[in-house]
Amino acid sequence: MNSFRKTEHLRMDATYRVILEPEPDGSAFNAIIPAFPTAHTFGATQEEALANAREVIELEIEDRAAQGEPIPEGDIDRVLIGSITVKLPAA
Repeated sequence: MNSFRKTEHLRMDATYRVILEPEPDGSAFNAIIPAFPTAHTFGATQEEALANAREVIELEIEDRAAQGEPIPEGDIDRVLIGSITVKLPAA
């Protein structure tokens, strides 16, 4: 008889990008999580938006694990930010 026991999956950390976009009137920050494109949240402050994003990510991971679906790898190493300046037409 085999003496191997079923072991729990190894736990590891994953870091996900969260993009904060302020509302035009400054009332809140929308949190976009590219690794989980259907998950959205917001907060009145940057800190609150990030805390809410953490909760959404944890819930997404829990749900996907329960459904046997793949969990996206962390994506922080794929951050590319650039800027482009263009001339606007005269008014």
